[in-house]
Amino acid sequence: MNKFYIITNGDKDKDLKITRQISEYLKENGCNCQIQQAFRKVEGPYHYTNPELIPEDTQCIIVLGGDGTLLQAARDVVYKNIPLLGINLGNLGFLAEVDRQSIYPALDKLMQGDYEVEERMMFQGTVYRGETILGEDIALNDIVIGREGHFRVVSFKNYVNGEYLNSYNADGIIISTPTGSTGYSLSAGGPVVSPNALMTIMTPIAPHTMNTRSIVFPAEDVITVEIGKGRHHDCEKGVASFDGDTVVPMVTGDKIVIQRASVKTKIVKLNHLSFVEVLRQKMQGS
Repeated sequence: MNKFYIITNGDKDKDLKITRQISEYLKENGCNCQIQQAFRKVEGPYHYTNPELIPEDTQCIIVLGGDGTLLQAARDVVYKNIPLLGINLGNLGFLAEVDRQSIYPALDKLMQGDYEVEERMMFQGTVYRGETILGEDIALNDIVIGREGHFRVVSFKNYVNGEYLNSYNADGIIISTPTGSTGYSLSAGGPVVSPNALMTIMTPIAPHTMNTRSIVFPAEDVITVEIGKGRHHDCEKGVASFDGDTVVPMVTGDKIVIQRASVKTKIVKLNHLSFVEVLRQKMQGS
C-alpha cells in the first residue's frame, strides 16, 4: 500500500499532533496521504466524514480515535469499499486494533503488504409508521430499540421473516451483528460471536420475565420489532438507535425492519491473531 487517507477524531488527538506525525511518516516513505477531521453533521448525506473528499485510488483509510470513531467512519465510507485500519487513542477496544505504542510498526506492515482484510456484515434498518418510512440507516455494531423519556419499560412485539416470534416488556432490545456482539449486547448478557461470522443476535435489555434470553438467527433472516402499547394502553414513545448515533423516534404501532445490508465493512488486520487469542487478551485486560 502507498495511498492512504486519515480520518481523525480531534477530541482524541488534540491539535492533530499524532495525525500529522503519521502523515509525515507515510510521506517520508514515499506514500500519498490526505487528512480529514471528523465532525458531527446534523443533516446531510453523511454523519461525520465526507466520503466525496476521499480519492478513488485510496488503498487504506486509517481511522484515529477509538471504536466509536471507527464505527462512525465505517458507516460514512462503506460505499467506497476501502479497508479501514483503526488506531486506538482511547480506551480498550475490539475494532481499533493498533494502540499508540504500535503505530509505526503497524504503518510499516501496511506499506510492506503484511496484512489481512476481514469483511464484516452490517445491518440495514428502516423505521415505518404504516407504509411511511420515518427513517433508515446502516449499522456495523447494532441497532437498539428502547424507551424515550421517562424511566419505564416498553412493550415489544417481535417478528422473524414476517412470522410472530414473541412479546415482552423490557427496557429495550439490541439487534446485534457479530462485530457488535462484544459491545452493548455483551453487557446485556448476549453471547460473544466471532466477528467474521454471519448471523443476527437479538438480546433484550433488562426483560421483565424470567425466560427471555438472547436468540441467534441466520444472517438472512429479517427481524421486525414493533413498539407496543404503554402500561395503561396509552401511546408509548420509543427510539431506534443505529450504532449509538443516528436516532429515529418511534411511537406505539411503529415498526423497525432490520436485515443484512448489501454492503460490508472491510477491516485491516495486522496481528494475524485468531479471534480466540484476541478475546482472551481483551478479557484479561478488562
